[in-house]
Amino acid sequence: MKRFGHRDAFLFVQSLVQAQSSFSEALIKQIHSLVLMDRPEDRGIYRRIPVRILGAFHEPPEPVLVPELMEKLIVEFDNKKMHPLQRAALFHLKFEGIHPFVDGNGRTGRLIMNLFLMQNGYPPINIKFTDRKHYYDCFDWYFRDGNAAPMVEMTAAYVERQLRRYLELIQ
Repeated sequence: MKRFGHRDAFLFVQSLVQAQSSFSEALIKQIHSLVLMDRPEDRGIYRRIPVRILGAFHEPPEPVLVPELMEKLIVEFDNKKMHPLQRAALFHLKFEGIHPFVDGNGRTGRLIMNLFLMQNGYPPINIKFTDRKHYYDCFDWYFRDGNAAPMVEMTAAYVERQLRRYLELIQ
């Protein structure tokens, strides 16, 4: 069932891009609701319990702080003037650091990353399972060392691969 929820969420993200929808907290919750189609009790609802990310350096904030942190994050990225690849990667790092939901944070965060990319004319990316360790290392480098560059570089590399694939298809 998770696959259907993710597919529906991706189609929803594509519709947001086409409609040039504004980014908002409600939009994040809508994406999450589609991702967690199989768990109606948790869909689009910020977590009310503490969570830990297994094997991660970073510990997400207490649940009582989540709504305020999400509000600040949305305002921060609504006003940011930075390169779209950097914006997508940095938002993803910070969103996952807040870890606002009990489940589905990674899928929701990657869909939001793709929303940012597609809104700026870039292709969507799909981080491969084979790159999972490097992907998780990027979070540790950011939260332990304050270094967002590895996630920005990983995002840019995926975008470049997608663009090359598209060029190969049209040639």
